[in-house]
Amino acid sequence: MTVKLAANEVVLKAGDTNQVVENKTIEGKLIVTNQRIYFKPLSEDMARFNLEILFDNILEVIFYGKGFFSAKGLNVVTRDGKSLMFPLKKRDEIGQLINKMY
Repeated sequence: MTVKLAANEVVLKAGDTNQVVENKTIEGKLIVTNQRIYFKPLSEDMARFNLEILFDNILEVIFYGKGFFSAKGLNVVTRDGKSLMFPLKKRDEIGQLINKMY
């Protein structure tokens, strides 16, 4: 799996996650760069689920999963009304990084 980065774009953090789209669970990686956020599926045949979120398009980042047994993750709400949920083990690190960027 490779991500084509723009000029002067640097990967800051990455974490394993999945996303539920059209009742399918897609395993992938959430990649935070200094210019945007990428969701990249692990499987090449799921390439149509590639996702790119510019920091200008982020309205809010919500942390979820405060309980001991519940999954931890981030809910990224975009300005166009989409709510994208990403379960992450590194939720706090990645969430704080995203909050600094937008």
